[in-house]
Amino acid sequence: MSMPEKIQEPKNVDLSAAGRGVWLVKVPKYLQERWEKNKTGKTEVGKMRITRSKFPGQKPKVTFTIDEEVAKGSPGDMPIPQDHNMILTGLGNQNLVVFSQTPVTVKQESSTGSVDVVASDRIAIEGKVIQRADCQPDRNKSYLNLKRMQLETKNKPQREVIQITKVVTNYKPVKDHVHNASSSDKTKVEKRLRDTKEKVMDILFDAFEKHQYYNVKDLVTITKQPVTYLKEILKEICTYNMKAPHRNMWELKPEYRHYKEQHSSG
Repeated sequence: MSMPEKIQEPKNVDLSAAGRGVWLVKVPKYLQERWEKNKTGKTEVGKMRITRSKFPGQKPKVTFTIDEEVAKGSPGDMPIPQDHNMILTGLGNQNLVVFSQTPVTVKQESSTGSVDVVASDRIAIEGKVIQRADCQPDRNKSYLNLKRMQLETKNKPQREVIQITKVVTNYKPVKDHVHNASSSDKTKVEKRLRDTKEKVMDILFDAFEKHQYYNVKDLVTITKQPVTYLKEILKEICTYNMKAPHRNMWELKPEYRHYKEQHSSG
């Protein structure tokens, strides 16, 4: 005999804002973390500017500037870039809405005079998604400084030398160790899944800060990504040289080279 399924109590849904249009925006991880621990007390975290195109049929240019205090953060926080571009994407055939769930505490007085506290959740539709966007930082000096500090933090040694004051327990020897595994096992370990497009682009921009030209074999080694996937990203931000002296090598497109020129002129 099967147990009957638990029937959830139906709840009212607030539809007062159901007709409101909202944007669904994908933001960088550092921006999400900064908003979550924002202690400035400000409800305004930034400003968005929409510039309509003069040419019919073209998408508007949308920029987002983070509040200066939020970008600086608390003492000890890494400053994050202020200027971002919103890359607009379509919804396709999707119908999306945004829900919110807010804990609510209600006090009820019983017939005996005691007060009962009832906790429940307020569920509301905050709006219908009318636009999707990808928030990407400008590749400027502020962004490069953030990536450099993140890289330094990542590469900081996790081990430290400590003085032993007690007798160390001896361990039995083992037949073999992980680092002595067969080449086939190593190949399986070294095989990696695709990283996110944003992460691969960050690695590529860091690499092109050091050298102007790369062949695809070197970039595969640097990024540790499948060559087919890597070439898809390279075609977006790089130019493939067909003529000497840099034949068969990749370099950044001119629109992505402005930060390199500023870096070299400093």
